[in-house]
Amino acid sequence: MFAEERHGAIAELLTAQGRVSVTDLAQRFAITPETVRRDLALLEELGELRRVHGGAVSADRGSTAETSVPERLATHSGEKHRIATAALALLPRREASIILDAGTTTEVLAGLIAHRGADAPELLVLTNSIPIATALSSAPRVTLHFLGGRVRGVTQAAVGAGTVAALRSFRPDIAFLGTNGIHEDFGLSTPDPEEAAVKEAFVQSARRTVVLADASKLGAETLVRFAGLEEVDTLVTDGEPSPALAEALTAAEAEVVRA
Repeated sequence: MFAEERHGAIAELLTAQGRVSVTDLAQRFAITPETVRRDLALLEELGELRRVHGGAVSADRGSTAETSVPERLATHSGEKHRIATAALALLPRREASIILDAGTTTEVLAGLIAHRGADAPELLVLTNSIPIATALSSAPRVTLHFLGGRVRGVTQAAVGAGTVAALRSFRPDIAFLGTNGIHEDFGLSTPDPEEAAVKEAFVQSARRTVVLADASKLGAETLVRFAGLEEVDTLVTDGEPSPALAEALTAAEAEVVRA
């Protein structure tokens, strides 16, 4: 394969996955890591990507970058539905209380919960997401508790000190969380400090933490860390964690469910 063809293939992988690693690219193209690093350096000069430790991410994927809910819903929609379906199977087969964090994959999960059968057990759902609250507001056998606060337009999520304080009165069975990145060293992260504070409160309040993350989130780091891998009980993903992330998840005793 000529270098120009390889560069095009790397760009396509970034578009599909959001991130590439030096090790994976070296194996994929049967070239040395040094050649991969030269390729990435050239593509960074051309504005095609941004180099990070161990690889590269899309040029528009900075630590504070966020896309709107409609844009994210249209991205990886099939993968999100598979992840949400796998997460639905983790609901207790009895009356239970859960948190649904703001996010597009958790929003898909909310839709599945709204269409459960008539014999489904009663479910108390706490959420700070306006789309999720809307989806569950009239769902059968669901008691909805909305955690209010200032609403961030880009994620349609309530945030702030009031949202965090409201959680102190609750000890739900499971928190289903979204994340913008899950990294072997940095843990779970999101671009906005106020959303990170709410997510951290979700983790601290729930008896069990389930993280829903498509392949593009694996190995990624964004601005604000809200939990360590040791605080994750289950990761539901459609992707294959890198060897480093897989090893860190195993060390943290986090279960990985492949959707």
